[in-house]
This record gives sequence, structure tokens and C-alpha cells, in this order.
Amino acid sequence: MNMNLQAPGMSELQDRIDKLDLSRLPRHVAMIMDGNGRWANAKGLDRSVGHYEGVKSVRRATELSSDLGIDYLTLYAFSTENWNRPQKEVDILMHLIGMAIEQETPDLVKNNVHLRLIGDIERMPKEAWDRLHACELATAHCDGLTLTLALSYSGRRELTRVARLIAEEVAAGKLNPADITEQTLAAHLFTHDMPDPDLLIRTGGEERISNYLLWQTAYSELYFTPVLWPDFEKAAYLDALIDYQRRERRFGKTGAQIKETLNTTES
Repeated sequence: MNMNLQAPGMSELQDRIDKLDLSRLPRHVAMIMDGNGRWANAKGLDRSVGHYEGVKSVRRATELSSDLGIDYLTLYAFSTENWNRPQKEVDILMHLIGMAIEQETPDLVKNNVHLRLIGDIERMPKEAWDRLHACELATAHCDGLTLTLALSYSGRRELTRVARLIAEEVAAGKLNPADITEQTLAAHLFTHDMPDPDLLIRTGGEERISNYLLWQTAYSELYFTPVLWPDFEKAAYLDALIDYQRRERRFGKTGAQIKETLNTTES
């Protein structure tokens, strides 16, 4: 893939892109966007400034994912635990998320990006929800990158919701308990019509998944970087993709089995 190398920094990006095997990119990348507040604190700024700067990183990650042909990008935008933050910060975040998506909607449509929302969306303030839902509707026809925002999201709550839905089907006589499989559970997830993430990236230096996509990331490759989210440039994203391609994904099999499968496929 060749981009406009006249733009500042594009030569450095192209060098990284040239290291990628574009036929082996992850189909689905999930991200935990961590470090906005610490980025601002380190600069003596209000935490809200970090959140505003973080929006730029969302745009960069979305642009690069779309340019590379990645099918799904899922971002942990706001957890259920985040409702416990100071009310002023929560209000700023809600306003910023809604405003940013509203402003980005024309470009999302232009670039064929479909916005989706997962989580306990009904907890969102009406102003933010209206803007987000308007973008969902405006991009519903887009069939390029699917950009999913996990808002008011909790992996444990999602699994609890799934258990409740399945229990209701059993109680109604629509489902036999003996017929419940992993596929049954997966079919009730928010992400039921998406592949599981191949790669989970977390910025900010923490090395945990923080209640994010607990079922879906069972076999995801995990990539942790100390880079704070506002500083997560396209080069840092490409570094994560390069690292991903160095790994051997075995899914419980041996390395020899994986190689045998690859040799059979290639022959």
C-alpha cells in the first residue's frame, strides 16, 4: 500500500507499512484507549484537555484501519465503572463523545465507515445519545470499516445479560438447556454478528483487559504499550500490527500443526 509520501511523516509510516503482510492483517482490532487523564496531568493541564486530544487519536486509528482494509475496529470509549468518576468529568466526556461523533459523521460517510454502539446505551444522556444515534443512522448503509464504540460497557454485565436472555428462552420453552452451546451464548452477545477481535491493543502502560470483551477476547493477541492514548500516532498503531504479525496464533494446537495447515493451504 502506498500513501502520499509528500505529507509530513509519511515516509516513516510507509517504511512500517512496507514491513506488513497486507494479506495477514487482523480482521478485527479492539482497543482500550487509556491515558488521557495522565497525559493532561503530566502537562499541568485539566483532564478534559486530555480527552479532547484523545479524540484526535480516535480519528487517526479509524483512518489507518480504513486505509489498510481492516474490517472492524472496536474502541472502549466509556465503561460502566467510569460513571463513578467526578460528575464534571463524566459530563465533559458525554458531551465530547456526542459532539465529536456528530462532527465526524460526514467524513465517516465519505469514507464508508459504519458506526455501531454497544453497551448499556440507555444510560447515556439524551444529548449524547441523540447525536450518536443520528450517526448510526447516517452510516447504516456504509459497508467498509465497522467502527464500534463500547459505551457504558462492562464485559461482566454483557455476560449477565446473555445469561438472562437464555434463561428467558428456556423458561418460555423456546430452548432446551441440553442444547445450549458456546454458539448459543455467542449469538446473544452485543457483537454476535462480528468476528472476535484478533488483536487487543491497550495504551497507557497498564497490562490488563479491565472488563472489556471478556468472552470475545479469549483468543485475542494482547498488545500493551506505554504510549498514552493522546500520543498514539499511526506509527504506534503500525508497530502493534507488525508485532501481531510476528506471533504464531495456535488456538490450542502445536506449532507443527499450524505449519502443516499452512503448507497444505499453500500447496
